Amino acid sequence: MGTEPVAVTSQLKVLMFPWLAYGHISPSLELAKRLTDRGFAIYICSTPINLGFIKQKIAGKYSATINLVELHLPDTPELPSHYHTTNGLPPHLMSTLKRALNRAKPELSSILKTLKPDLVIYDVTQTWTSALTAAHNIPAVKFLTSTVSMMAYFSHSFMKPDLEFPFPAIYLSDPEWTKFRITAQAARADYEESDPAAERPNRECDRIILTKSSRAIEGKYIDYLFDLTKLKMLPVGTLLEEPIKDDQGDNNDELIQWLGTKSERSTVFVSFGTEYFLTKEEMEETAYGLELSDVNFIWVVRFPLGHKTRPEEALPEGFLERVGDRGRIAEGWAPQAKVLAHPGTAGFVCHCGWNSVVESIEFGVPIIAMPVQLDQPLNARLVVEIGAGIEVVRDENGKFDRKEIARVIKDVVAEEMGENVRGKMRDVSQKIKLKEKQELDEVAELLTQLVSCEGK
Repeated sequence: MGTEPVAVTSQLKVLMFPWLAYGHISPSLELAKRLTDRGFAIYICSTPINLGFIKQKIAGKYSATINLVELHLPDTPELPSHYHTTNGLPPHLMSTLKRALNRAKPELSSILKTLKPDLVIYDVTQTWTSALTAAHNIPAVKFLTSTVSMMAYFSHSFMKPDLEFPFPAIYLSDPEWTKFRITAQAARADYEESDPAAERPNRECDRIILTKSSRAIEGKYIDYLFDLTKLKMLPVGTLLEEPIKDDQGDNNDELIQWLGTKSERSTVFVSFGTEYFLTKEEMEETAYGLELSDVNFIWVVRFPLGHKTRPEEALPEGFLERVGDRGRIAEGWAPQAKVLAHPGTAGFVCHCGWNSVVESIEFGVPIIAMPVQLDQPLNARLVVEIGAGIEVVRDENGKFDRKEIARVIKDVVAEEMGENVRGKMRDVSQKIKLKEKQELDEVAELLTQLVSCEGK
């Protein structure tokens, strides 16, 4: 992390309350580590199954400075305790999980009463947390694990619907807008069912949002969002996970050994994150795109928990035989950081979840952007804007096409274009690192002042 962080003069007790997805939990854990380095006492509150995941990620000194607090959701036949996480959750149960978390407010209220934290940092999607913390007279700030450009784009769209967004690189196509509205309506229904008349506190802390980003890549969007909404976006850096020894077994070793047999920058890594499961059509087009590209690949194929399909059964008939030793299929998991850091890796076929994007930037691996849901299309546009990759453009029906997938993969792996993108990514990564310590120190100081002004 460079030079030593600024220590906080008095230890503050902070409760972190992330959303139940690994893509939200991992950044919260990394932020927790940075804050403990600056003198804070951190407590992370989540379901037991998620805390098991977190515990594996806490190594060395952090095992003594980061505390875990269990939050128990209602255990029902439809949503048993192993489904109290989005990891592997069947998509039709997502709304059920959101409602279960919302109904756990009395449990969280009891935790706040017992623990008496000086400050709460909660996921920006869990808006009801603000009223709960206000009732306990505890200051609280939000944490955004996605891009500020996304938040600025949607805020502009709702507040100034008749005006074009002032940064044309960031946009949604008509099919993407339609998909977003459906998702937003479902999310609103889940929230209104749980808390239809929630009061909205109007404290200074309610206008503060910590964001997993950097002014080096989103400065203009941070400034525009403040001008538009008066929300104070405080970047805390990209919060890349510190490497720790993994124990995923022979599959890990076999993949890395196989990658080591390939030429330098000859292979693409393919992964669509832990929360999304490709449709049959998307899987087929991706498979044929990889086949047509004639490029080596490692492809992480995932299915929901309890799904009985084997990867070879979901892929096009004869696909594995045709690609032969040019490709490897990893079921469910692969050592992503190790693969991206490997000299044999030339590109990352990526859904553009923000965690994956910043990890790819860190390792200087060009992104082949294939966004599939939620904020990912806007993240993909930011990737293109900063020069970190190329997007696979969908056809007029909003679908991926195998020929376009193959074309972009070949362009990125090609020596001249790939090297050009890698050069831009090195510049971006360096700018982020130069700002990260300063941004984290400023956040630590502000949180300390906030507790002094608004705390008990």
